[in-house]
Amino acid sequence: MLRYFRAFLPREERFFDLFARHAQTVVQGGQALQDMLRGGDETPVHCQRVSHFEAEADGITREVLMAVRRTFITPFDRVDIKNLITAMDDAIDQMQQTAKAVILFEVREFEPPMREIGSLLVESANLVGKALPLMKSIGPNLQMLTAMTEEIGKLEGRVDDLHDIGLKELFLKHRNANTMDFIVGAEIYDHLEKVADRFDDVANEINSIVIEQV
Repeated sequence: MLRYFRAFLPREERFFDLFARHAQTVVQGGQALQDMLRGGDETPVHCQRVSHFEAEADGITREVLMAVRRTFITPFDRVDIKNLITAMDDAIDQMQQTAKAVILFEVREFEPPMREIGSLLVESANLVGKALPLMKSIGPNLQMLTAMTEEIGKLEGRVDDLHDIGLKELFLKHRNANTMDFIVGAEIYDHLEKVADRFDDVANEINSIVIEQV
């Protein structure tokens, strides 16, 4: 009953602007991460870019959480808004964790599966960025939202496969050589996989909101 009552009340639309701003920082963070995974002398520069966008995203997240507390009528349930922005923020937080590991271990070369994962993460970020504006009118955009969240799930599955393939290749490459190189590579793969997991969490939060609103 409350859901139907809320539908006739004026809603605070600035949440969608905040979602869009956050999504843009996530896309930019993903692109910086992809550039980082190309390796070379510019790697630390791209790591700094990831951290810069992560800091921007944190600021937007704080704006959203403050707006949730101060706004009488929100476009979705307050808990759903909090969970969605938190999931989005967790994705770019994990990108920063990847960049921090790269800086810590002074990595300048990356395996082909890592670079391929980077491309898939950018695809996931772009899908999130396209999905959020559609949530202003969920009913007419139901099929598109469903297709986008399903695609994010498929991308997460492909990242899982690349993670496993990459770890196997890494083991074969270093089993008779430097164990530390394997450990460092495995940690980077682990962080990259977690970024994809967090994007899957975002897709699940979008699906949860869609189910409640239709």
